[in-house]
Amino acid sequence: MIAACLASAIAGLGCPGPGAALPPPARPEDAPHSTLAAEDADPPTYGKAELRRALISERAAEATLERRVAELEAKLADPPVPGAINPALEDQLRVTTADLAVRRRFIATLEVCEAARRWCPPRLDDPAWAFDPDPDPGPPIDPPLTAGLRYDLDGWRQIASELHGRACACRTLACVDSVGVAIDELEPRPMPAVQGDDQAAAAITRGRECLFRLRGKTAILPPAPAAASDD
Repeated sequence: MIAACLASAIAGLGCPGPGAALPPPARPEDAPHSTLAAEDADPPTYGKAELRRALISERAAEATLERRVAELEAKLADPPVPGAINPALEDQLRVTTADLAVRRRFIATLEVCEAARRWCPPRLDDPAWAFDPDPDPGPPIDPPLTAGLRYDLDGWRQIASELHGRACACRTLACVDSVGVAIDELEPRPMPAVQGDDQAAAAITRGRECLFRLRGKTAILPPAPAAASDD
């Protein structure tokens, strides 16, 4: 399975040793700018009411993760045996802290979508996704997509569309990492005649843009306030 330490390193959290200070959850505005991701201005397929409900649900999930982080920090700060080290709790704190940062960035994209109709994810649900690209033991497996793994034009467009939707729907670091691996693994597979298809290429690019934002590689800045009216 993917090591939690590797996941934390990808998130920029590092892998602190026993007793090392753990970084606080990153806020979306703390992320550096990246020139790799282009503007994503696709209009959403859902309405404002659905978006507001999703924001309420996501903020509740954020609050739950915040409480869990606080609980784990308290347990580590006051172990049953003074000075004792609990690697399992430290690992839980690293993973939960990383997931909290991803969910905050997801919420930030929904807020930009609500305010300016930019960075809107193709879907608001949280689709089930369990993919270990490096199973141990066992040989590598294909990503568990709903779309059939066919690599003609129609098949590749369906795969690319699903990867885009799943990438933008991620709420955990494990999802972000494994969907990124799935995109990298599947992108070279289409038949040569369809590899340059614009529709599929756009979906793959937008999926990667979502992953950049959720990893904190692209700053998620709030939309500029509307200019005051003279009326």
